[in-house]
Amino acid sequence: MKWHNVFNRISLLLHVLGSAAGYFLIEAISRHSFLKAWEYMTERPLVFAYNTALIFTTSLVVYLFRRRCFWRIVVAIFWLILGIINGVLLTTRVTPFTGPDLHLITDALKLANRYLPFAGVVAVCILAGVLAVLLLIFFIKGPKYRGNLKYRYNIPLVLAGILIFAGVTQLALEKRVLSNYFGNIAFAYEDYGYPYCLATTIFNTGISCPRDYSEKEIERIEKTEENLPETKEGDYPNIIFLQLESFFDPTLVNYLDISEDPIPNFRKLMKEYSCGYYKVPSVGAGTANTEFESITGMSMHYFGPGEYPYKSILKETTCESAPYVLKKLGYSTHAIHNHEANFYARRSIFPNLGFDTFTSEEYMPEEDQKNELGWVKDSILTDEIMKCLESTEEQDYIYTISVQGHGAYPEEPLLEDPKITVSGSPTEEGNYQWEYYVNQIHEMDNFIQELVDTLSEYPEDVVLVMYGDHLPTMGLTVEDVDNKYLFQTQYVIWDNFGLKKIDDNLAAYQIAAEVMDRIGIHEGTIFRYHQARRNTRNYQVDLETLQYDILYGEKYAYDGENPFARTSMRLGLYDITLDSMELVSEMDHTYYIRGTNFTPSCEVQINKEWYDTVYINENTLMITGLELNDFDRISVVMRSNSSTRKALSKSYDRSCYALYQVNKWKLPAKE
Repeated sequence: MKWHNVFNRISLLLHVLGSAAGYFLIEAISRHSFLKAWEYMTERPLVFAYNTALIFTTSLVVYLFRRRCFWRIVVAIFWLILGIINGVLLTTRVTPFTGPDLHLITDALKLANRYLPFAGVVAVCILAGVLAVLLLIFFIKGPKYRGNLKYRYNIPLVLAGILIFAGVTQLALEKRVLSNYFGNIAFAYEDYGYPYCLATTIFNTGISCPRDYSEKEIERIEKTEENLPETKEGDYPNIIFLQLESFFDPTLVNYLDISEDPIPNFRKLMKEYSCGYYKVPSVGAGTANTEFESITGMSMHYFGPGEYPYKSILKETTCESAPYVLKKLGYSTHAIHNHEANFYARRSIFPNLGFDTFTSEEYMPEEDQKNELGWVKDSILTDEIMKCLESTEEQDYIYTISVQGHGAYPEEPLLEDPKITVSGSPTEEGNYQWEYYVNQIHEMDNFIQELVDTLSEYPEDVVLVMYGDHLPTMGLTVEDVDNKYLFQTQYVIWDNFGLKKIDDNLAAYQIAAEVMDRIGIHEGTIFRYHQARRNTRNYQVDLETLQYDILYGEKYAYDGENPFARTSMRLGLYDITLDSMELVSEMDHTYYIRGTNFTPSCEVQINKEWYDTVYINENTLMITGLELNDFDRISVVMRSNSSTRKALSKSYDRSCYALYQVNKWKLPAKE
């Protein structure tokens, strides 16, 4: 009996073994450790078996072809490439490869440059070419199945295998071997395996249509809000939301010994103003989802596991939000974030949430206010918030997203002389991580006090809502924290006009409605719903129906049409101007470029080519080593890792040089 006949007889068994070995390799790549993959396999054998079955099921398609060896290799390479992509991404970010990342395939080369050096990109392209040639050769020369292809048996058997696997999936969910809700997507991938989680984030997205969804059902829900009072007339306060990156009370961690209270200012504010626990949709990551809930009043619980609406539905449509609702009452709406504009695609998403302006790191003046990990310190945000308040005559809604507390936290001592020391962690590396984190949020706490002091002197009424977006990425369990809940930070509502102190625990999707209620605003479909129905019967069921109608359904709540138009959001508050140029050194051709509102992210383009630019101050840039010629086109451009914005460009000819040589530009006359 020939060897290939033996393999054909036991091909299903080989399929199982090959799927298990392949899956083990995928997890080893994703976890960057064969030992961790082994521990995962032995500690969660049912989950490992399920993911092996998923890979096995996808490989059943080979039984529909004669070139089975070729298609087995193709399926194996497909899964191996997915594992490598995830492993590479996890070397530079916390979030694993998910379904929404597939939308970035068209930008693959740009992404490759971010995660691999240029030589690595070239090597990958060469390997891909070699692999394609080898596969083509194997397709032509490789062995073929010589028996009869009995499609009347093979196709039903393949379909039966798929149906059996679907039943196993349902059983695994019912028995809680798997979960279809990911509070922390990174932890979910570690707990439930890469293939299952990736497939779930691809196919389980959006909000499913509720069973009783209809126009009558929406009318019934809206009638339950009839007891709400009318929105009060008169002046409203400015509303500022401050979302603090990974900010929570570390004294709640029961194994830590902290030398002093790291958040005394925040704690004092909680004693004097409305406060409570703040329920958030994620742990350790997922800033954008806490942000989504806080801005829109919608709960993430009804979306797909691990989904980011910023990467899915909000790329396609506008959505009711606090900015849209408040704009109808005369508010100007601003977003502020001391990181790059395209982080979580905010630059393209915020116009769909109704923001008028967005000030990101690129539009902030200082470049040296960064912590040891390179994140911009939050103290820079005080001036940016005040600029927004002073930029308009109307009331302002300002949503501010901080970044200083961001991980990943160092496992070695990074602070030379930490103000606060920490011990008690099970490992020395854990102590270093906690010590770094605690000192960062201590600085954030000082920023909070600075902001409150500044706003206290502001002549207009202000409400300031502050909270952490999620717990830090420290591997905490419910046994580690005194409040026994990981999806929870704390909030405080400060004001300068005497709001009554009301302590209550709130979810992120309830906070905007609560603030509006306390200042007498009862507008917006979602926000009115929360004000009328919180803590009532069927509150969550009806909320799911309402969210579905607004984002995915027939929009019965809006008489069938989306009333929210995408805003023409401007980046930054002020125009960048280019006013003059000055030749300061003929020897090395050094020029000063004069203007207004320059930042360290400004760079000079000459004839669409980038030139090294030195930021002097907000009115001056410097370039060196290039002699300008007639008709050169000079631009000042705001540049980041992922986006650019032209501020102003001008073309200069001989007459311009002559004109401005004397009066303004001081450029040399040309013969």
